[in-house]
Amino acid sequence: MYQISAPPNTWPRPPHCVPHIRLDEVSNGARVTVAGLVLVRQRPGTAKGVIFVTLEDETGVCNVVIWAKVFEHYRRAVIAGRLLRVTGRLQRESNVVHVLAEQIEDISPLLDELLRPGFHPDGTRAGDQP
Repeated sequence: MYQISAPPNTWPRPPHCVPHIRLDEVSNGARVTVAGLVLVRQRPGTAKGVIFVTLEDETGVCNVVIWAKVFEHYRRAVIAGRLLRVTGRLQRESNVVHVLAEQIEDISPLLDELLRPGFHPDGTRAGDQP
């Protein structure tokens, strides 16, 4: 579980990912990178080609807005990715936070690491001493 003990305004900068729970600390318009499992992909007919993706990490969910031009460039990742890393600008309106995607990377192959014998998310191996 992620610890919330870091001083304010010390969120990880790209290419490092900001845990979703800390997105409220980031300034409006700041460039951030987030990553997570794809929960939802939406392409409403009334949205003029805009895609909305909801990502989830171990701390919460994040809303990502993908404009049509960005979607065309990263189409394969957006459509097929199960685990995405997104870099973009944070947008805050009222109490709603979105990341306006600029770069999208499909990091789904990292999910295969979970199946490796002795895998630990902190990078240690089974039997290692802390």
